[in-house]
Amino acid sequence: MSSHNRLVGEPSPYLRQHAHDPVAWYPWGEAAFAVARATDKPVLLSIGYSSCHWCHVMARESFRDPAVAELMNREFVNVKVDREERPDVDAVYMAAVQAMTGGGGWPLTVITTPGGEPFYGGTYFPPHDRPGMPSFRQVLESLASAWRDRRADVLAAAADLTGALQRLEDPGFAPAQVGGAAVARAATARLVAGEDRENGGFGGAPKFPMHEALRLLLEADDDEGRSAALRALDAMAAGGIFDQLGGGFFRYSVDEGWRVPHFEKMLYDNAAFVRAYALAYRLTGVERYREVALATVAWLERDLLAADGAFYSALDAESEGAEGRYYVWTGAELEAVLGGELGRLAALRYGLAGSVVDGLTGGVPRVAASVAAVAGAATMGRAETERLLALARDRLLERRSLRPKPATDDKVLASWNGLIIGALAEAAVALGEPRLAALAVGAADAVRGRLWVDGRLWHSSCGGERRVEGLLEDYAYLGLGLLALHHATLDWRHLAWALLLADAVAARFADGVGGGFFSAAEGDAGLIARPKGFLDGATPSENAAAAELTWWAARYRDDPAAAARAAAAVDGPAAAAAEAPQALASSARLARLQAAPQREVVIVGATPAALADLRGALATTVDPGLLVLAVDATAPADLLGLPLLAGRLGALAGGAPQAYVCRAGACRLPVGTAEGLAGALATEEEHRP
Repeated sequence: MSSHNRLVGEPSPYLRQHAHDPVAWYPWGEAAFAVARATDKPVLLSIGYSSCHWCHVMARESFRDPAVAELMNREFVNVKVDREERPDVDAVYMAAVQAMTGGGGWPLTVITTPGGEPFYGGTYFPPHDRPGMPSFRQVLESLASAWRDRRADVLAAAADLTGALQRLEDPGFAPAQVGGAAVARAATARLVAGEDRENGGFGGAPKFPMHEALRLLLEADDDEGRSAALRALDAMAAGGIFDQLGGGFFRYSVDEGWRVPHFEKMLYDNAAFVRAYALAYRLTGVERYREVALATVAWLERDLLAADGAFYSALDAESEGAEGRYYVWTGAELEAVLGGELGRLAALRYGLAGSVVDGLTGGVPRVAASVAAVAGAATMGRAETERLLALARDRLLERRSLRPKPATDDKVLASWNGLIIGALAEAAVALGEPRLAALAVGAADAVRGRLWVDGRLWHSSCGGERRVEGLLEDYAYLGLGLLALHHATLDWRHLAWALLLADAVAARFADGVGGGFFSAAEGDAGLIARPKGFLDGATPSENAAAAELTWWAARYRDDPAAAARAAAAVDGPAAAAAEAPQALASSARLARLQAAPQREVVIVGATPAALADLRGALATTVDPGLLVLAVDATAPADLLGLPLLAGRLGALAGGAPQAYVCRAGACRLPVGTAEGLAGALATEEEHRP
């Protein structure tokens, strides 16, 4: 049987990692399924991503084993899928495995009929039998036998599971019986009740940040909810999940105390962390939150920023064939880099004495002792202790930079860049750092250059190639990021593009019968189901993000029908968030936004420079539902014709800019200075219900 591997020409870093396996891999596409039909073989789908540690482990143990590869090539048509390049494919088959096994994860292994209908699945399989876990070879032999000898049973199971998957578009949420504010309060209360008060955050090991739940809590007008979110942020900032030397966050913690991370660093996680810590600073004024947000941005600039301003996708969990080797320190290394006294201070501060991480002797830096505690143990003053700890950190970071670095996944994804554009824009306002907005503008311009073609968005750019027409997550996340960027810069170009993306969401992804939004556009070939992404995972629910973008566009255009469709799209999921807030927080958050009093700021000036002085005034109010509409004389007619601008365009001709603070379209008298705008916002804030 031929072992011709067809991944060599693929741009995806993950697929390229497997381009020289002895397995006869195909990329996802009709060609593989045509071969399966012609040869009457089942299809083995292997789904993963480039920075995934267990994907690397299974590759070394099984996919590069000539004997296992021979079995795979003889009995199956083998397809490799980068779940970041094809999140639509991953969503369908992950749902299948979750239905079969009750769990999921990567690497994802799914066996399907030649028509793509799944009948068996799992995640990681070891090379040899383990208690309760058969070897990969044993699983493959059993499945090949079942396909040959028990075909009717296999096809019946596939038909049942495929039918269940096709019901993903209508999971049967009950409509809400109370308003959005009450729904969000119930979800917040459930989160607070489930908080891990000892360690911060929610749930046990492995422990995930729960980004959308934290956002729901931070934006809540609820002291208990906000305090729970801040405790989680405090714990993570002090833990090993935060790179104490180089900034940025790892994917999750393998323990419940945030000490030892799973070492991959993802763009989407760090976008959410930038937004969260910047908002925490805006709410509290605590400097530590600002420091963490800026350190995370500094890491993004250093390790994931492309030359054209776009952001790459991830850093690998592994280097030198071992997870975490780049980040772990031994006592001997501390001694060699820092010397005795400085090494002892660093070991105390970072909790590095006598640790072992996943078989690697050494420890992951975390804030194990306060500066005061270190100073006390060393019997020295606080200022001197801070100076020495900063020196130790700089020396450790410099030495670490000489180690072989984890590989970078250099795909540029429209969706994930949308998330970081929005986070940087929000952080620019919250932290008073216009430079962050400039980074977001650079990313938006790069995405437009790489992935926006003839009025359509593409999902992925890598190696000079565009792959996969835009998915709902691309349009929705990028659209929301651009709205935040308009708020931060007062540049109408970002608003205009966001409204185009909102139109595409309505035209290509909306379910006109059942409501809500499909994750893939109508007509996308090759998928056996067309799901809707109701659940929050590491990234927000695509359905909720699309509904939010639609809602904002409806507000800009004064379109009650579109606003009602947006509300209906999250009505059921938001109601269910009262029972499952960790999975449905973004829907509950949007329901709360939709139910809140609507406020707008309309800013009109002759030139972009005329508007610039007013930007800082917008940082004086914390209102996630505040609509900002800014135009100058270069704006196109369709923007100048928005209802909120009716009768308010006089400043286009010159003179001082005019800023209007409005509630549900009813505006106060205009002001022309940043001080006047800040005062008008403060006055309006005092009269909010």
